[in-house]
This record gives sequence, structure tokens and C-alpha cells, in this order.
Amino acid sequence: MKVGLFIPCYINAVYPEVGRASCELLRRVGCDVDYPLDQTCCGQPMANAGFERDAKALAERMNALFERYDYVVGPSASCVVFVREGYPRLLDNYREHACLDSRIWEICEFLHDVVKPARLDARFPHRVSLHNSCHGVRMMGLSSPSELHVPYHSKLRDLLAMVEGIEIAEPERRDECCGFGGM
Repeated sequence: MKVGLFIPCYINAVYPEVGRASCELLRRVGCDVDYPLDQTCCGQPMANAGFERDAKALAERMNALFERYDYVVGPSASCVVFVREGYPRLLDNYREHACLDSRIWEICEFLHDVVKPARLDARFPHRVSLHNSCHGVRMMGLSSPSELHVPYHSKLRDLLAMVEGIEIAEPERRDECCGFGGM
């Protein structure tokens, strides 16, 4: 499967090691990964601030840039949700085009629901904290939202359970807003 790696602008600027690790992880589970060098912002900050014309230009660019891939995978639930829900609104005749929204996945969601690895062949003998993002929980179903009072499940925990030696610690209010605000 041909995967286009979408690295959101804030990750590229502030946490580039996350982009490199995402690429390595996808390759380790057997994906044919490509990183289009011309990618920029998905347009979410502009759209959230009311500048939809500016966001539309970025959406058109991103849609064209990633149309050749079977899957588009990115390490940001917030940006992936924006592409899925915002692009159909921003782009005229969107359904007549590549329909990026049906092919874009957040990386944990993609690994859990599409790749479905039996193991990750990874070792990390450390205690880690796991925070479930608002968009990941409530818009993508990466874990069950606490306000629904349903049995807890977490795709993130399922994946981390495949890492040898890891100890997962979650805060008491594991899906409380961190303040990111989708920006």
C-alpha cells in the first residue's frame, strides 16, 4: 500500500522528530511511505480563525499533492479531522475530485484499524504517560470518552501493549482538554 505521509506544519516546525519517527514506524510495519516535500499547512488555523478563503487555497493544494496515494497518514488527530470534515465544506465540487477525506488517517487509527499488526517488534522499558486528545477521542474514536460512562477502550493502549517493557500511566482525567484548541 502506498502511503503519503502528512506531517502537519506545527509538528514539522516544533517536533520534526515526530515526523521522522512516523515515517520509520510506517516503514517498519510494511508500508511503502513517501513524504511529499511540497506539503505545507492543511489550512486548519486559517479556517478556525475565519479566513476560509486562505484555508481553501491550502486545501486545494493538499488535495492535489496527496491524490496519488492509497492512504494519507498523519500524526495529528486535529489536522486529520479538519481534512475529513473541513475539506468537503471548503472545496467546490469536492466529491468530483480525489476525496482526500476518505483516505486520510491519524497514524494510531491507521495502524490499529488498517494495518492491524500482530506485533510491533519494539522495546521501550520506561514508564510513559498517555494523554488522549479531544479530537482523537471525540471525533475519531481512538478511545472512549469519559463523559459517556461506557467501558473504557483505547486503540492507543492496544498499540502500546505491543511494545515490550513499556509501562503506561494515564492521568485520572485522561481525556480532559489540554488547551490546544485545534490549532
